Amino acid sequence: MKILCVIDSLGSGGAQRQLVNMAVGFKEKGHNVLFLVYHSKNFFKEILGENNISIYEIIEPNYFKRLIKMRHFIRNGRFDSVLSFLEGANLICEITGLPWRKWKLVVGERSANPAILKSIKLRAYRWSHLFADHVVANSFENIKIVRKSNPLLSTKKCHVIYNIVDFEKWKPDENYIPLKDGKFKIVVAASHRYLKNLKNVILGVNLLTDEEKNKLIIEWYGDNIEGDYFDKSYPEALELIEKLKLQNQFRFYPATYELPTIVKKADAVGLFSFYEGLPNAVCEAMFAGKPVIVTNISDVPLLINDEKLICDPESPDSVKNAFSYLLSCNSPKINKIVEENRKKALALFNKEKIINQYIELIK
Repeated sequence: MKILCVIDSLGSGGAQRQLVNMAVGFKEKGHNVLFLVYHSKNFFKEILGENNISIYEIIEPNYFKRLIKMRHFIRNGRFDSVLSFLEGANLICEITGLPWRKWKLVVGERSANPAILKSIKLRAYRWSHLFADHVVANSFENIKIVRKSNPLLSTKKCHVIYNIVDFEKWKPDENYIPLKDGKFKIVVAASHRYLKNLKNVILGVNLLTDEEKNKLIIEWYGDNIEGDYFDKSYPEALELIEKLKLQNQFRFYPATYELPTIVKKADAVGLFSFYEGLPNAVCEAMFAGKPVIVTNISDVPLLINDEKLICDPESPDSVKNAFSYLLSCNSPKINKIVEENRKKALALFNKEKIINQYIELIK
């Protein structure tokens, strides 16, 4: 098959990572795969190049002209299937298929944002799914929101397919040393924006005892620490950290390809968002043999057995309690958490299984 993958950019986001994983999986199965983007961010460009997947960019700031150019590219590409992720790309592909098309169109929903149900604009994006063959979300919570926003979508058209985890890349590190230097290191991989909830993490850490604070290091890997901010959350967080004298507890780094190595050497992984689709960081950490401390979002309660590691994103007290619990766990308890996480990850995030599910939809 000739498959086109469409998304806004090749930035370091979770949706981009999953679509790149999908494209590489299609390529490994012998399909001809191409990428189409409309913003020039190239975090994943090298990976696609290594797999001989061509990338086409249509950089056009005018929305209408962008739609026309992308429509022309897609309709003249002789594709068998088009797979798009994220609402902007989905809408473009759905409009492009009108009034008729010869290719199969599968659109991917990647965010269980409750604001979808309150916004006319966000609901309109979901009504356009009537023009797709299949709608795939990576969580049951996400597909529930989509169907609430568009009750005309049939259950047969809607599917839940979890994220891919590269089991080779994320296998546990046999040389990992727990609590190296006596510090409990938690890695967070998330962009710097308000929805990622750094402020309440800082406030939660501030509520810990001095003894707990001295044990804890949070390493946050984000894609915009050099001044190109999504919003003011990062500079505001730095000011708050300085005000509360928590500089020893927080370290910030740019997004990196070395995340698997970094996670494997950490003691746990954290994710504190107000909402997500299905967080890659959680899926990968579960397989990598790490405890996960996470907010009560998306399908997370279905994945994490120990409810004491799940906190309320709105409550610094709840975040603090989850940190305290994790810091108090002894080695046997940590090992039990790790074992349960890996067992679920093996069953749910298998690359071969997930690639085949998508191929079944688009072939």
